[in-house]
Amino acid sequence: MTDLLHHRIDTFRAQRRVQATSLIITVFGDAVLPRGGRIWLGSLIRLLEPLDLSERLVRTSVFRLVKEGWLAAETVGRRSNYALTPAGRRRFEDASLQIYSSRAPLWDRRWRMILLVGDLDAKLKEALRRALAWKGFGLVGGNCFIHPGAQLADALDMLMADGLGAALPALMPLVAADFHSALAASDAELVRRAWDLDALASDYAGFIDSYEPLLAQLRAAALPEQADELAFLLRILLVHDYRRSLLRDPELPEVLLPADWPGHQARLLCKELYQRLEPASNRHLERFLRLADGSLPPFDTALPQRFPDHDMLVT
Repeated sequence: MTDLLHHRIDTFRAQRRVQATSLIITVFGDAVLPRGGRIWLGSLIRLLEPLDLSERLVRTSVFRLVKEGWLAAETVGRRSNYALTPAGRRRFEDASLQIYSSRAPLWDRRWRMILLVGDLDAKLKEALRRALAWKGFGLVGGNCFIHPGAQLADALDMLMADGLGAALPALMPLVAADFHSALAASDAELVRRAWDLDALASDYAGFIDSYEPLLAQLRAAALPEQADELAFLLRILLVHDYRRSLLRDPELPEVLLPADWPGHQARLLCKELYQRLEPASNRHLERFLRLADGSLPPFDTALPQRFPDHDMLVT
């Protein structure tokens, strides 16, 4: 009964270009963060080997993440753990809240804005755009970043943590209670200007097409015994593919989304498939996720539950 499950892994292996760094980010966010945010490099190499990621590719990708400030090396004798930096951990925790939540937020019908009112050079402005896009902000008119529910103070703190403090004097954060009269646009028009929802809907549709048959197979018959590694690999690919769509998703309140928004179906699909894979995949992690001293790091009980059955709506 595992033909489709193995086929998904084979499809990944057959890719001409594998974004190893992005996949390792998924592994850290899904498997390593809940166990303290650190892992022995040899353990990471072992976990990814079945996906045909070579030791050299994993090492190169990890070193790139260190250079970019996501990870830091911790030498233990002749071995090294790689741990999330404070900035990296903050980003992973923010991403986890987005990936593993189960319901969209309500809206207070006020738009959060960050206006660019000063001059920035092109490089800094592009870095600002990327950082705010990570927090879900859309860009209207070239100098106005908008979001219906983001915490402005958190967004500015994030810019500081990302080394973009030099841009703050050129920014003006505002909350607009009557945004329409200011820009002569409806809510739907603002959404259309700020985000490409058609492209995002296409991404979600592709995700659904890829994983719905796998869920149907697991509903028909449970995973066989000795399938722990298969469950782990599918769980990582599931979260990896879902995360790639979420990176472009501003998580708009339902009232601002088109009817029959495929993101809702994708979220429910990911939740159920993840929960079916989780027990077996956790057994695999208990066998192979290790620190440099050979120990299994304990669970971080302070982290929120993954895909809770009764999510509170965020206001």
